[in-house]
Amino acid sequence: MNVAAAVETLPLLAPEHIVIVRQRVRQRAVELGFSLVDQTKIVTAASELARNTILHGGGGRAIIDVVSNGSRRGLRLTFEDDGAGIADLELAMKDGYSTVGGLGLGLSGARRLSNEFNVQSAPGKGTRVVIARWK
Repeated sequence: MNVAAAVETLPLLAPEHIVIVRQRVRQRAVELGFSLVDQTKIVTAASELARNTILHGGGGRAIIDVVSNGSRRGLRLTFEDDGAGIADLELAMKDGYSTVGGLGLGLSGARRLSNEFNVQSAPGKGTRVVIARWK
């Protein structure tokens, strides 16, 4: 697979887009030969972050990228929005913290399910979450 051709950007504007992102992430994970457990982890993380992008960010985009690091191959997923941003990132990363009455496991859960996790956010500037899972 040509890595340059492997980048795909998908809109996250409505609940049905979460399903599409989940399907594409699973498809890419299967193509890379991820185990069923690793497929489940990356798809679950993608689902949580896609939902957050729509619910908290007012919509945005998901970028699915097949990456390599030496002999390792993996998936890098980026979730971006231009929403209100996260006022208190440290608090938002705590298990159980939710602004909408959910379980509060979206960001912290995605971090646990990923090999790499980075979030950038500022009030009024939107949010960008990048995760990676390696085979």
